[in-house]
Amino acid sequence: MADKQLNKVNEQITDSITQVNTKVLADTPAMAMGNFYTALGLSLSNAGNNATSAQQNANIMAQAATVQGVNALGAIGSAVLGRTTEELIEKG
Repeated sequence: MADKQLNKVNEQITDSITQVNTKVLADTPAMAMGNFYTALGLSLSNAGNNATSAQQNANIMAQAATVQGVNALGAIGSAVLGRTTEELIEKG
């Protein structure tokens, strides 16, 4: 009789473990979707930050190209003026 009582598990304990296992199994899909949405939100925010950074860098490059073009136009005028002056001095 003592052996039967030692080998028997209390029904309250088995019910408790069954309920905990059921809760864990029921919560798993919700936890997985929560983790998925968190990762998705982070990746989309990183994509937005990268797009903003790329646009800012493109604007900086466009400004640099514009400045170089204006400098080149100004240098052409100076070069033409310098050559004309040199020719006048040599002829004079």
